[in-house]
Amino acid sequence: MKRILSLFFTLLLLLPVGAQIRGNNITVSVQPDHRDWNYKTGEKATFRISVLKSGTTLPGARIDLEAGPVMYPDVKKSLTLKEGETQWTGSMSRPGFYRVKVTAHVDGKDYEGLCTAGFSPEQLRPATQEPKDFDAFWKSALDEARQIPLDSKRILLPERCTDEVNVYEVNFQNNACGSRIYGILCVPTKPGKYPALLRVPGAGVRPYQGDSWTASKGCITLEIGIHGIPVTMQQKVYDDLLAGALNGYWNCNLDDPQNNYYRRVVVGCVRCVDYIASLPEWNGKQLGVTGSSQGGFLSLSTAALDPRVTFIGVVHDALCDHESELKGVAGGWPHYFYNVKNVDPKRVEGARYYDGVNFARRVKCNSWFSFGYNDEVVPPTSSYSTYNICTSPNKTLSVYQQTGHFWYQEQWDEWENWLLKQMGL
Repeated sequence: MKRILSLFFTLLLLLPVGAQIRGNNITVSVQPDHRDWNYKTGEKATFRISVLKSGTTLPGARIDLEAGPVMYPDVKKSLTLKEGETQWTGSMSRPGFYRVKVTAHVDGKDYEGLCTAGFSPEQLRPATQEPKDFDAFWKSALDEARQIPLDSKRILLPERCTDEVNVYEVNFQNNACGSRIYGILCVPTKPGKYPALLRVPGAGVRPYQGDSWTASKGCITLEIGIHGIPVTMQQKVYDDLLAGALNGYWNCNLDDPQNNYYRRVVVGCVRCVDYIASLPEWNGKQLGVTGSSQGGFLSLSTAALDPRVTFIGVVHDALCDHESELKGVAGGWPHYFYNVKNVDPKRVEGARYYDGVNFARRVKCNSWFSFGYNDEVVPPTSSYSTYNICTSPNKTLSVYQQTGHFWYQEQWDEWENWLLKQMGL
């Protein structure tokens, strides 16, 4: 029996250790010779390329190299690195981003590394044009939606509540009778008036837990889904919807602004502000919106359309500067016009009503922007140009150059702290 128990506890100790796999022993390093990864147009950037095994160079490594403007490389070649490392130089004559991407082939496996240098990025400007009736279009959409009563409903979720925060699934009407927004509302248990934070989602279809952590600091939080369905169902329901009825929703009716999928989404985010404003727990002062990727776009659009929004946190914002790709410059996800031949003019005109650039031109509240130079989903070209034309009188840019379409912990912490500061917490 003692031997059996000893074996049992040994296995318990070994299981977690065996399950931990972290990173790769083979890595590809691509480093610029400027610490901030920035250069002036016309300057030369030198990139040090190394293939490493156990942290030291790997002689004889075979690589494929792409280099050039982001999403439009003009060099593709294969090399064998005799000593495991080499250098590459690149330059740009106009503002933009130059990327070096390296794929190493070692023992039948591929390993990638990249580095993206900015050339006078502070001078970037978007290519997207502004419809003459942009303001009238969105005013009409909101006026129409606000004819519909909110008819809000709130259901307590006891299993998610804490001593400090009550958690509810809520829903309310959006832009038509029966069209509803669903989300998770977190409210401090202590009676009082609180600032509020609306969290808008990245692309996809998923359930939501709610932001009880931020609420525990002394604020109301509302985390929403955008698809008009409950946000507490089993994951498989959302997976099936994304693979079926909601597959490619971001591309729905791009040529028809009145019926574009994002029309009810953008309006719905503003209706969330209406809902928060109706809560007796809101202090009537601070109200922020934040999100990443698609959520970055929704933060911009909500702030542009509702003056009650006092601050936004925008992270690697998607759906910005679609038209740049008609001129061979990287735009934001979902890249409507990237390498598309015979572009339909109606799609171009329709996309302008749903371009974060045209909302950024109307933002007046405090704004915090953050993104990475190595982002391959939302290139820094579109994010930087959007930041540059944002009309916020108090805007902050915090770049984490090495990140892709993900966060570093330090970036997350900085974002959270900025949000709390805006709410006086």
